[in-house]
Amino acid sequence: MTRIYVAGHRGMVGGAILRRLGARRAAGAPIELVTRTHAELDLTEQGAVRAFMDEVRPEIVILAAARVGGIHANDTYPADFIHENLMIAANVIDAAHRAGVARLLQLGSSCIYPKFAPQPMAEDALLTGTLEPTNEPYAIAKIAAIKLCESYNRQHGTDFRSVMPTNLYGPGDNFHPENSHVLPALMRRFHEAARAGREEVVVWGSGRPRREFLHVDDMAEASLFVLDLPREAYAANTRPMLSHINVGSGNDVTIAELAAMVARATGFAGRITFDASKPDGTPRKLMDVSRLAAMGWRAQIPLERGIAGTYRWFLDAQGARM
Repeated sequence: MTRIYVAGHRGMVGGAILRRLGARRAAGAPIELVTRTHAELDLTEQGAVRAFMDEVRPEIVILAAARVGGIHANDTYPADFIHENLMIAANVIDAAHRAGVARLLQLGSSCIYPKFAPQPMAEDALLTGTLEPTNEPYAIAKIAAIKLCESYNRQHGTDFRSVMPTNLYGPGDNFHPENSHVLPALMRRFHEAARAGREEVVVWGSGRPRREFLHVDDMAEASLFVLDLPREAYAANTRPMLSHINVGSGNDVTIAELAAMVARATGFAGRITFDASKPDGTPRKLMDVSRLAAMGWRAQIPLERGIAGTYRWFLDAQGARM
C-alpha cells in the first residue's frame, strides 16, 4: 500500500489530482490517500509540518498547496504571497526529506520565467532575466521551491521533482471579481453582463498580450505522468540540475480572442472593449513543452471546449450557493 499525501487538496489543482488518484484507487491500485485541511495543518508552521510528516510517514508527497491569485491580488498583497509560499515550500520539502519520503512532486508556475524570455519559454530560461514586476514576489517563492528540490536532490540524493504549469483553469477555480486569474475573472464578468442584459463589457488592458491555458484535468494527468516516471527518465530529461519540467498545451491566444471565447460560452452578445490604461503584464507567455511531449504526454482538452465545460461547472456551483 502506497501512502500519498496531497497538500492543497481543496485547491483547483490539488482537487483534480486527488480525483485522479481516487479513480486509480477505485480501479484497484494499492493507494492510501492522506489529506489535511488548513485548519488541521498549517503548512506555514514548521513544527506542525515536521510532526505531521513524522507521524504519517507518506511514501509520496504532492505539493499543490500555495497562495495564488491574479495580477491585482499579487500587486496588492506581495508580502503575503512571498512569505506564505516560501514557508510552505521550505517546510514541506524539508520535512519530507527528514521523514524519508521516497518521492515528492511540487507544482510551480510559468511566472518563474523572465518577463521577456524568448518564446516559447524553455526550462533553461530560468534565471536569465528580470521577472514581471506585478507578480515577482510569488515568482521568487516558486523559484525557491525549484531550487529547494534541486538542492535536496544534489546533497541528499532525494527524488524531488517539479512541474511548471502554464495558466490553469477549470472546475474549482477562483471566480472572485478582484483576486482571480484572467480567465475566471472574465467568465464571471461576462456571465453577470449577459444575465443583466448589458450592452458592453470592458476588459482590462489592450487585449494584445498572448496567453496559454491548460485545463486542470490535463494538469492533473500530466502531474501524475511525471510523478510515475522512473527516476532515470526524470533525471535524463532535467539535466544537468535535476530541475523542472514545463507543462502546457503548446498553444496560446490573445486576451481579445480569449474574451470572445468566454463571451460565446456565457451567451454575452454585446460589445467587448479594452481599457488600455490598465496593465497588460507580460506581453507573451507560451511554454516550450517539447521535453514532456518527447516523453509521451500531450494536452487533450481544447481551450474552447474546456471553457464551455468550466462555465457549466460555474453555473452549477452558483446554483448550489443560492
